[in-house]
Amino acid sequence: MAGSSDVIVVGGGLVGAAVAYGLAREGASVTILDEGDVAFRASRGNFGLVWIQGKGDGLPDYANWTRRSKDLYQSFADGMLEHNGCDIELKQEGGLSLCLGEDDYNKTEASIHRMHNQPGVGENDRRMIGADDVREMVPIIGPEVTGASYSPHDGHVNPLYLLRSLHASAQQLGARYVSGAKTLSIGKDGDGFRAETEAGVFRSGKMVIAAGIANKWLAPMVGLDIPVRPDRGHILITERLQPVLPALLVNARQTVDGTINFGNSHEEAGYDTSINPAKLGEIAASIVRYFPILKNVRVVRTWSALRVMAPDGFPIYRESETAPGAFSISCHSGVTLAAAHAFDLAPTILSGGFNDRFAAFSPERFNVSPAA
Repeated sequence: MAGSSDVIVVGGGLVGAAVAYGLAREGASVTILDEGDVAFRASRGNFGLVWIQGKGDGLPDYANWTRRSKDLYQSFADGMLEHNGCDIELKQEGGLSLCLGEDDYNKTEASIHRMHNQPGVGENDRRMIGADDVREMVPIIGPEVTGASYSPHDGHVNPLYLLRSLHASAQQLGARYVSGAKTLSIGKDGDGFRAETEAGVFRSGKMVIAAGIANKWLAPMVGLDIPVRPDRGHILITERLQPVLPALLVNARQTVDGTINFGNSHEEAGYDTSINPAKLGEIAASIVRYFPILKNVRVVRTWSALRVMAPDGFPIYRESETAPGAFSISCHSGVTLAAAHAFDLAPTILSGGFNDRFAAFSPERFNVSPAA
């Protein structure tokens, strides 16, 4: 199998699919090369948050970028619904990050003041609320909850519907999807690029590397050094319940079908995606502290997945200087940033000025120069 297109997108997860959809919306011919579900796919294990508060502590551009994506999300969701009839279950009704004890409350309050004092940060409306106000929003909280940070801009989607919708919309706009196409090598090929995969050889005028953790070893083939690493997270899913969580939390959300998802754990475990019972125990213990009434609720499923994490936790975007037309896109917020990736980042790939537009997200902030 072989083919040629305007742009090859290496990676069919949420980041690659969002970029591919955005490129196809702009009229580019696109080929998506996807290794398939054998890959370390963060898209199959994430929490589904469109989360704004707390993003950008230390990098104001990231705070503004996530807010930009949030503002685009409704039209993004509506556009995909029009293309393929898939409702991604977007809700943007605000979110809470609960505090346990006074120290936790004070640390969270300090982070809000720190972010508000960063030059260049737009208004994010994040604020602290006391335990009584939290209890009005979430009556089942326990006595250890001392308050929460609240933002009216946070939301969530069904992440599996989002991935499905991105693929369906991109393909309806003419994108070509190739599964089982693990990319073995990439490089310049005349005025364009060549990708050798397990499904054949593909050529294009431009190339976007959006392969998650695999960007670490694919990007150097086009002169880029992208220092990403895996960060393992676990998710617990409860049995179906009557509505008990009327508000969205950073570590808990009740889905349309009644199950509650709990998560937000972090582990340095290399490329190991196996379940860590001790970590599940930590999550369960914290749930009981937040919501004692859920102590006897049954957990029916659990899994782990690997996030794509930069050293500072922020996205890494870069066009190669030694191989212009090759772009590396890496981030752990594939759901939150999907709208901005499709409607803002993708058009910039086609129009030029990428490195200037996204200078704050360059790997050079790690004092790592692009490989020669």
